[in-house]
Amino acid sequence: MPLDFTKHFVAVPTEFKLRNNTGCSWKVTVKLMNDRVTLDPGWATYAAVHQIKTGYMVTFKLLTPDTLKVIIFDDDGIEVVNKCGKHDEAFAAKD
Repeated sequence: MPLDFTKHFVAVPTEFKLRNNTGCSWKVTVKLMNDRVTLDPGWATYAAVHQIKTGYMVTFKLLTPDTLKVIIFDDDGIEVVNKCGKHDEAFAAKD
């Protein structure tokens, strides 16, 4: 995530909830690394569970100061709709 994106925050949160197109939430830890905001613990598992592949485009929309809506498009530009399967309880966000 580009550092310029942080101008939308009063303070960059240490954790984000990622909400997908079916309303499921997932938590990821936020870290500042090499002038970038990175999504660390939780992101790799999210990407695997939601089957994000090379060539896919992922968009993020800020919903609240600590919640991002995630929309995934496949390599044909078609939105991917993933029903929430079994999430790793360590990363499933509680609403």
